[in-house]
This record gives sequence, C-alpha cells and structure tokens, in this order.
Amino acid sequence: METFGKDYKITSDFLASSINVNPVIIRKILSQLRNAGLIQVARGTGGTTATRPIDEITFYDVYLAVDLLEDGDLFHFHENPNPACPVGRNIHTALDHKLEDIQRAMENEMKKYTIADVVNDIRLCMETS
Repeated sequence: METFGKDYKITSDFLASSINVNPVIIRKILSQLRNAGLIQVARGTGGTTATRPIDEITFYDVYLAVDLLEDGDLFHFHENPNPACPVGRNIHTALDHKLEDIQRAMENEMKKYTIADVVNDIRLCMETS
C-alpha cells in the first residue's frame, strides 16, 4: 500500500496480483485489519489506506488483528490427555509455562518492528537491485 498507493488504487485484486494469491484471501485479511482499525477500505475501487502512520503499526498489531490465536494462546493442544498415561497426565505441567514464555518472547519481539521497517527495507532492496 505504501509503495504503490500514490500511483494505484490499492484493491484486493491489486494486492493479490502482487502477492500471487487469490483475492478472496486478501479480502479476508483486509477485513480483519479493518476491523482492528489498522486500515480503511473504500468500497469498490476506492482502495485501501492505513489509519495511522506506518511507523506506529507494529508486527504485534497485525498479529493481533489477523486473529490467529485461540483464546489468546498461540500454542493450543489437546485439553484432555489421558490421565492414565504418565506423559498425558503431566504434559501440561511440563509444557504450558514453557510455551507461554515462548509466546511472550515472540510477542515482545513483534512489538519492536513496524510496517515502516519493512517498507524501508524493501526500498533499500529496490535501490540495490
């Protein structure tokens, strides 16, 4: 959106052709980003724009917007393992806190990077290629 927005209307079809995926997938993601307040989507051929400066939109914001989490947990596995099995009986005790720590560390890293970081890196790549 940032790279081509001045020259083209940024539609789901435009994005899909750039990403090389079906526009339906893009429309779903755009809807999630819009619902999270990260973008505005004008109906028809109006295009898509960010609702705030891209240096204020973090990877974490996007991660939350696309709603990949189940009840806030990135790692979700069988809730009722076999209590008669020593592994099943203890698996949550052994893993839950570790997985929570891993998720928290990943989320903290995501908060360090913005969409502007990606745009700047792409511009650098375009200049050198």
